[in-house]
Amino acid sequence: MEIIYLSLLTLIAATIGTITGFGTSTLMIPVLVMFLPPVEAIFLVAIIHWFGDVWKVSLFRKGFNIKLILWFGVIGLITSYIGASVSLGIDQSLLLRVLGVFLAVYAIFLVFQTKFKIPASGFTALSGGALSGFFAGIFGIGGAIRGMFLSAFDLPKAVYIATAGAIGLAVDSTRIITYFAGGTTLPERLWWSLLILIPVSFIGAQIAKRIVDRIPQNKFRVVVAVFLLAVGIKLIFWP
Repeated sequence: MEIIYLSLLTLIAATIGTITGFGTSTLMIPVLVMFLPPVEAIFLVAIIHWFGDVWKVSLFRKGFNIKLILWFGVIGLITSYIGASVSLGIDQSLLLRVLGVFLAVYAIFLVFQTKFKIPASGFTALSGGALSGFFAGIFGIGGAIRGMFLSAFDLPKAVYIATAGAIGLAVDSTRIITYFAGGTTLPERLWWSLLILIPVSFIGAQIAKRIVDRIPQNKFRVVVAVFLLAVGIKLIFWP
């Protein structure tokens, strides 16, 4: 029964995570930590998320923005390592609530003030890469922040998703290695569950690709904002 619930959660998270560019972890981790120890939940989702990044890169491979990948990715590698290194000794509740407030406020601006956005600049890319990498390392949740900063550049849909996937691939590789080197592992049943969950995440990405093609370009920014608001509210009330 556990694998059925995990598979359903993975499918939903992979579909929504690919559409928004957040990745699966933003939805999966808050659910899984209610049933698994936080370290196990973060490590399990990090592995699934890594494959989700691969699916994004492969399905939307014609849409990379190399400059943004470098701006976001290099600093994200460093801060992801730092965040993962300190993840076991930090009180996550307060920081997650602060993050939730920040995301919710920004999402409201995007919905009701369509002309408002973070300036598209190198500093924005560096800041987004640093923050998303750091929070991904600590909480396993960094895609929402990355999506918030990437949305400032008004990228075409395919470029947005492919770029987010490539950045996430670099960050997730760093934090998975850091977790594992620090002694984090999974129970045997969860290692075996990956044989099902990884293909399910690919199916979710395929579903997302079909849905994305039906969303008008001028509506995509609003879709991102709605999901940012949902994530923010979730983190405020359930840190």
